[in-house]
Amino acid sequence: MTKRVYEAAKEYGVPAKTVIKTLEDHHIKAGNFTGIDANMKSILDASFKKGAKGEAQRGQKQENKQTGEGTSRKVNETSRQNKNKKQGNTPKQNNQNHDKKRQNQGNAQNQPNRAAKNSQGQNQGNRPQNSHKGGNNAGQNTQGQQGDSKRTKYFGHSQGGNDGNNRNNSKNKRGGQNNRNNNKNNGSRPHTLLSNVLNKGKHNKNKRNQKHQAPVAAEAPKKKNYPTSVELPETIIVKDFAERLGRDVGEVMKKLLMGGIMATINQELDFDTASLIADEFGVTVTKEAPPEDPTEIEEIIDPPETLKTRPPVVTIMGHVDHGKTSLLDAIRQTNVTSHEAGGITQHIGAYQVRYEGKKITFMDTPGHEAFTAMRARGAQVTDIAVLVVAADDGVMPQTVESINHAKSAGVPIIVAINKIDKESANPEHVMQQLTEYGLISEDWGGDTIMVPVSAHKKIGLDDLLENILVLAEVQDLKANPNRPAQGVVIEAKLDKGRGPVASVLIQKGTLRVGDTIIVGTCFGKVRAMNNERGERVKKAEPSIPVEILGLNDVPEAGDILNVTDEKTARSVAEKRLEKKRSSELHVNAKVTLDDLFNQIQQGELKELPLIIKGDVQGSVEALSQSLMGIKSDEVRIAIVHSGVGAINESDIMLASASNALIIGFNVRPDAAARKMAEHEKVDMRMYRVIYDAINDVEAAIKGMLEKKYEEKIVGRAEVRKVITTPKVIVGGSYVKEGKITSTSKIRLIRNGIVVHEGEIDGLRRFKDDVKEVAAGYECGITLEKYRDIKEGDEIEAYEMVEVEPE
Repeated sequence: MTKRVYEAAKEYGVPAKTVIKTLEDHHIKAGNFTGIDANMKSILDASFKKGAKGEAQRGQKQENKQTGEGTSRKVNETSRQNKNKKQGNTPKQNNQNHDKKRQNQGNAQNQPNRAAKNSQGQNQGNRPQNSHKGGNNAGQNTQGQQGDSKRTKYFGHSQGGNDGNNRNNSKNKRGGQNNRNNNKNNGSRPHTLLSNVLNKGKHNKNKRNQKHQAPVAAEAPKKKNYPTSVELPETIIVKDFAERLGRDVGEVMKKLLMGGIMATINQELDFDTASLIADEFGVTVTKEAPPEDPTEIEEIIDPPETLKTRPPVVTIMGHVDHGKTSLLDAIRQTNVTSHEAGGITQHIGAYQVRYEGKKITFMDTPGHEAFTAMRARGAQVTDIAVLVVAADDGVMPQTVESINHAKSAGVPIIVAINKIDKESANPEHVMQQLTEYGLISEDWGGDTIMVPVSAHKKIGLDDLLENILVLAEVQDLKANPNRPAQGVVIEAKLDKGRGPVASVLIQKGTLRVGDTIIVGTCFGKVRAMNNERGERVKKAEPSIPVEILGLNDVPEAGDILNVTDEKTARSVAEKRLEKKRSSELHVNAKVTLDDLFNQIQQGELKELPLIIKGDVQGSVEALSQSLMGIKSDEVRIAIVHSGVGAINESDIMLASASNALIIGFNVRPDAAARKMAEHEKVDMRMYRVIYDAINDVEAAIKGMLEKKYEEKIVGRAEVRKVITTPKVIVGGSYVKEGKITSTSKIRLIRNGIVVHEGEIDGLRRFKDDVKEVAAGYECGITLEKYRDIKEGDEIEAYEMVEVEPE
């Protein structure tokens, strides 16, 4: 960094004007703020390379300000000559001066009652005579009375001899008493007075030298100890960043500016940017550990020696009516099917069975598309998925959904080909279909276990259970039972007689009656536990499902259960609830895709909630992931709900409550949902192509959403004769209804199937080009970039008409 002249002067220990004078002697014009280049530095180094020389010059400057008593010191020749011209007093003259002063003092003593003003006037009247005679010490000094005044300023009292004392007498108005004190102070021996003055002047000069030299001496060795390594969070403001580096904010902002970053003192820097700037200062940066989330319970790490084998958790998945519940019923040797409404499982149930002395926990997820979300949770808490496929129906849409859920959860699949007792059963066909989804049977060289079973006649059940245990043994499923319990909520409800009830699958540790638990935003003490048969139990070990009572509220399915102390449970639950409420705050105005950009610009919208419904789960997931990937600084995409099936009233109610948009992919709203959407002013958008939905949302966020258009049929014509020319194919047509215009978009329909969509290249009537042909007239039509026209084809002309916003 280039130094200025005044900074260089401090470094060399000389006044700035001395540095400027030295540079002017070398024909270089400079001022206090002139930068020192290499040439200047070499000149100054040669002139001031010895610290003693600089100190002598500082002493010279200070000596010039003093009384001139330091005539014995060595100074340059010019200064000495100037002083000799001003001085000229001898000790003899000094003695005369002192005698004259004593006479004046005697006069003051003899007239003690005279007013101080007269005394002052008399004393002042003596000064010209003394000065004329070369009398007092002030006359001897090179700077005279100026030296007295400066010494009075620095040291609080005058050391300038009789003249200073007389001035004190007049100011203090003390009369003869002060003159007596002056006689005592001055003494009667002139040589003693001179030596005292010289000694005091020398002492004062040294004292002033020390005063002026002290800061320079302190500055020279002073050097800041900058940190060599710092820890930084993910983001940090410029001011805090500078403090951690031990640097001035201006230095940091200068580095940022040099790096092309315009930042304010309170602007946030990300970790990467801060790392680059720190590197410029030679500081190594490490990332700080993120602060602990007060809403999280600390995870307990189980040592390997504490782990014990646990039963596998198996999920039964598959298409509706393929026999999932019947298969589970056959395995459990109980009958629950008759108690289920409509033959569809109403809630996720969990049951435990024994086979060859070993336990297996089964979870039954609903097969209907309305319970897709439940099925997804079921796959995530299980170890093995049993996919039930009917041998007569084969692979169905929900079968594919179940396969995708299991694969996304990383759960191995065992295929149970059910209903093999039916005459129409074709297991080979089912196995062939499953290969299209990556499930290849072991018999065909794959790694998927496929077991033919019949739930009705209980065929192949032992093979299925045996394969489940073999696969569980390969997975080496273990957990620590001797620790506080941790589990997951399968389902929860509010029972009128028992209060909040939750079905929980224990995953780690052992849950006991009396344990204090926290489940999501709920907490409480376990008052009672029931197993799947309704029997009271006192404890539940890993992989055991139980129904618990004692919570203060109803938790949500998928919430994690942890055992902790009451104080922690209450505190964490309250913080989670507060966090949940704050995240659910939203603006009252309904969001529409058309008005989305305006709301973003006005700061009314920071988050865009979406509800996504699709025909199949794969499409819903793909659309959800694509929409979540849209990047915007102004608004964040949030998927409130996604599911498979038609848009229903429940979706409209959720959209109204959460201020969400509904995006439908290959689905339509039912009549009741459409009516409710109009009443609640909920915006619904239907798409058949995923990219159209993504582009619309992106355009809405950026304020470039295109206007709505709808198709309007303007006319139809029938091709009655095809005329072939070297250049084009002309369709001799008859306009049946409406009109055909030269600017219309057209569809070429053959046997009810659209074979081409495009635009009209030419429209003629006889030999003339025309703009339109009305119904009942013949015309010749050529299509742009298309020649495959045949007799009997129908040409449908349409236009895209802008729809006025409601």
